[in-house]
Amino acid sequence: MTKAVLTTKVTPVYDDLPEIRYHFPKSYLRQVSEAVGDWIVYYEPRRSTGDPSSSGGRQVYFATARVEHIIPDESRPDHFYAEVSNYLPFVRPVPFKEGSLFYEGNLKKPDGSTNKGAFGRAVRNIKDSEFDLIWQAGFGHVIGIEERTRPAPDAPEDPMPPLDGFHETPLTFLSDVPFEQDRRIVEQLISRPFRDRAFSAAVKSAYNDTCAMSGIKLINGGGRSEAQAAHIRPVEHRGPDSIRNGLALSGTFHWIFDRGLVSIDEDYTLLLAKDRLPDTIGRLLIGDRRLIVPERAELRPHPKFLDYHRREIFKG
Repeated sequence: MTKAVLTTKVTPVYDDLPEIRYHFPKSYLRQVSEAVGDWIVYYEPRRSTGDPSSSGGRQVYFATARVEHIIPDESRPDHFYAEVSNYLPFVRPVPFKEGSLFYEGNLKKPDGSTNKGAFGRAVRNIKDSEFDLIWQAGFGHVIGIEERTRPAPDAPEDPMPPLDGFHETPLTFLSDVPFEQDRRIVEQLISRPFRDRAFSAAVKSAYNDTCAMSGIKLINGGGRSEAQAAHIRPVEHRGPDSIRNGLALSGTFHWIFDRGLVSIDEDYTLLLAKDRLPDTIGRLLIGDRRLIVPERAELRPHPKFLDYHRREIFKG
């Protein structure tokens, strides 16, 4: 077994659903096969689509998951699916390079420039130590090794605001953090309390601590937001801990959403269960009764998870 980086675009060329599966051609079969039973990180490249001139991708590692097995694509010769489990988004998307630090050593040439040939491979096997650095950088908030500083007054607006409105300090010190490497990391990544904290932080950051149904944002004196992170497809229904399977909701709307008293249509229109809610709930909803979603399309609720909630949870 060995760990790997799997590249997937904002609008994938292949039939990717990173929370569940990764679609790839036979040319990468050996690299993916070596990662079966081990952990991978997902990388979002600069190109957002299959068009070579496209851009807009964040060039970040954005999530981790575990490869369970590989199955052939019955509809497309010489293509395969890697089915994954334990998907978890990073609280802080991690750039492939920070200062002089390349998280993947093979991406750095001896002169310090980027090895574009290595970078062009969609699947790249990595060392355990490189995975550890990426993992620590992505979950620094949750594991308590990352400091936070307020942005400078003239700092540009961050398109992906970090948790609680703070900007992150560079993580150049991570290699000095003591870890009982793989065992401790795996224990963390499959621990429900850890996953709940990471999922909550990532979802609330994506929604800027704002309730997606009411538009209300409340922050206490200690910087903690009132919003909660809700799963669209519940964990007990095999729903992944993905930002695209999450919503930031106030306590009240989290309660009624989990109980199927409100749901979300394909166009993000809010659906209310008939004759089951008091009129006061309607008055708390955002004016046009459409869900507030993140600006970046790749962070918005995925249609598959919304469809599941409407079919299996909603009591409308």
